[in-house]
Amino acid sequence: MRLTLIQEGTDRTLSFDRRIAVACERIAACHGSDLVVLPELWATGYFHFDDYAETAQPLTGGAVEALSEAARAAGAHVHAGSLVERDEQGRLYNTSLFLGPDGRLLHTYRKIHLFGYDSREGGLLTAGQGIAVVPAPFGRTGLATCYDLRFPELFRAQAAQGAELLIVAAAWPLARIETWRLLLRARAIENQAVVVAVNAADTQGDVALGGHSLVIDPWGEILLETGTAAEVRSIELDLGGVAQARTTFPALADRRPPAAFELSPPPEHMNGHRP
Repeated sequence: MRLTLIQEGTDRTLSFDRRIAVACERIAACHGSDLVVLPELWATGYFHFDDYAETAQPLTGGAVEALSEAARAAGAHVHAGSLVERDEQGRLYNTSLFLGPDGRLLHTYRKIHLFGYDSREGGLLTAGQGIAVVPAPFGRTGLATCYDLRFPELFRAQAAQGAELLIVAAAWPLARIETWRLLLRARAIENQAVVVAVNAADTQGDVALGGHSLVIDPWGEILLETGTAAEVRSIELDLGGVAQARTTFPALADRRPPAAFELSPPPEHMNGHRP
């Protein structure tokens, strides 16, 4: 499969609608790609919290329609990063979109883990409840967003549902970029899956975004890494390596789910004593 990463910034000199249009032009130009992936909240800007309510749209809104048309023009599956979604009750979500090459919205994922540290996301948005694993021609694909990366149980649940490809859309700060790289490699290794992680670029407010979008194989090897600026990169990817890794080193088959665990008390002779 041919994979294209669009490491997008949030150009504040452009209107929200124009940002959508520019990104759609980039997507539509990705002819020959099987999958195109964008970052988290690239159109609004993750750290522009005051803009969340103003830019929020339902899944039937103009932004999704434009992205659907761009996917159709490219003839590719598109993980359109995430947008601020407004539901029928007026609640806001950080919602990822997975579009088919015919422009149909195949799946959505509402971010489960909302960031609280030095962020207003948790106070403005509603947390999602369900994991997302999407059947696609190139393999079963799990969807996750940014802060989710610190919660390995989400990715393990996706692997248990047969996910071979794990996509992470993010707005991860440059100050913690080594943590980003480390956690992504860990998620690939422990789930024996290919990880595709697309981070936002440039600066939002006073926060420098980290870029360094990554493609990582099931052994933790980095196949592609971008820089810190906005850019578009492509790579030929073979997901057959996932089945090979899981057969060669069948660690997932040895997993015991947490329900099988019991809290083990200390031996009787050690009760009340320090070794």
